Amino acid sequence: MTLNSPLLPEVKGYIDGAWQGADDATTFQVTNPATGEVLAEVPAMGPAETTRAAAAAAAALEHESDLATRRRWLEAIAAALEQHREEIGRILTLEHGKPHAEGSGEALYAAGFFAYAARHIEALAPRTLEEQPRDCSWTIYQRPAGAVALVTPWNFPIGMIAKKLSASLAAGAPAVIKPSAKTPLTLIALLTLLDRELDLPSGMVNLVTGAAGPIGDALLSDPHIRVISFTGSTGIGQALIRGSADGVKRLALELGGNAPFIVFADADLEHAAEQLIANKFRGGGQTCVCANRILVEASVMEPFAERVAERARQLTVGNGMEPGVDIGPLIDRSGYDKVRRHYLDAIERGAVSVLGDDPGALERDYGAYFPPTVIRGVTPQMACWQEETFGPLVPMTAFSDESQALTLANDTEFGLAAYLFTADGARAERFIPRLQFPHVGYNTGSGPTPEAPFGGMKHSGFGREGGLEGLFEFIETQTVPTALKKQRS
Repeated sequence: MTLNSPLLPEVKGYIDGAWQGADDATTFQVTNPATGEVLAEVPAMGPAETTRAAAAAAAALEHESDLATRRRWLEAIAAALEQHREEIGRILTLEHGKPHAEGSGEALYAAGFFAYAARHIEALAPRTLEEQPRDCSWTIYQRPAGAVALVTPWNFPIGMIAKKLSASLAAGAPAVIKPSAKTPLTLIALLTLLDRELDLPSGMVNLVTGAAGPIGDALLSDPHIRVISFTGSTGIGQALIRGSADGVKRLALELGGNAPFIVFADADLEHAAEQLIANKFRGGGQTCVCANRILVEASVMEPFAERVAERARQLTVGNGMEPGVDIGPLIDRSGYDKVRRHYLDAIERGAVSVLGDDPGALERDYGAYFPPTVIRGVTPQMACWQEETFGPLVPMTAFSDESQALTLANDTEFGLAAYLFTADGARAERFIPRLQFPHVGYNTGSGPTPEAPFGGMKHSGFGREGGLEGLFEFIETQTVPTALKKQRS
């Protein structure tokens, strides 16, 4: 292994409180997307290891934990992430490519979910109804839903698991974690911290690494797994919906996005441009909530596009471990090819480049540096309008009035995030409820936060992470009426 870290003494899976390799000793390589360097060989686990992990999680349910104990777990994880944020950020940057400042910032973002769950865990305490219908006292209990599966993507290796694991631990629901094979090392580092610093029951948190297909199929078929929380593509989410039917498993799905970023002529254009840059280029544009379609009122299209291009031109592209880098490489060659395909398709269909040109075909499977690119004249027929680009391409289209802006914004099967910039409060008040997106940034490009619920609608999924709502994703509610004693006459 070329990645030496005190948080990676073992590069293995973690099942029933012990580090384990694949049963057949096979491994897969994790590489640095900036350099192509092999960082580590990671166990290529499969159905057998996943089945053992699910059984261990189910057995951990026998070790009941009260709210105070779970709060201590959550607080300890939050503290560990804060303490080790620089090293976690380094591991994350090496396997993902995003700038180190973003990587360490993501570790703090992750800590926030555990800290929030700890502060608000009393929301899961039993409560007794004030009413006493049918001569009974009624008590509502929030029980763990059972063993759960947490399946995370590569674009936020520590942030995405924090959303899910904080809620499952708060609920007392043991977990089997399946990270992306592209970025498993950050999660192995997290499990190292849990193994070192927490006294968790064996099987409370398990980690299986390997190909998504065999592990996912095992999780779907295993009767121990009662809830599957998945963040990833809509296609995989649809497959999970179909595959979960026989086991009647609950699902929480955060799927693809196609976020509109709407700028009216009365908006503060300087502020809107700054917010767009911060929103669009975080993670190299490889986020589900970043702006994918920029809708600008026609009368300010040219000055707004120039403002955005001027700021994007100042961004430095390079290896995320080097100082001063704003945008790292895309995760791999296929990601690069998709962004380039979207750019070329738009130009061939009549869009105009404001910043950037065709960077050419990628000659190797690493170093997928795509420069910030701004185009305008985009139409709904173009690939960058219909699909989630997942890269540093900023496609702009003009609208003439409020009605057209709303129609264009909602012209997608996805519903995850949207952003509205206007100085007219009355417009925002009537416009926002008609946007078919659960997260709407009003004069801000801000994405999710631990304190507020976040999730999708339509083809972007269902369920919520963060906020009080997110604490209930791994809960089964049990109602217990108790007969009241009557006085004998």
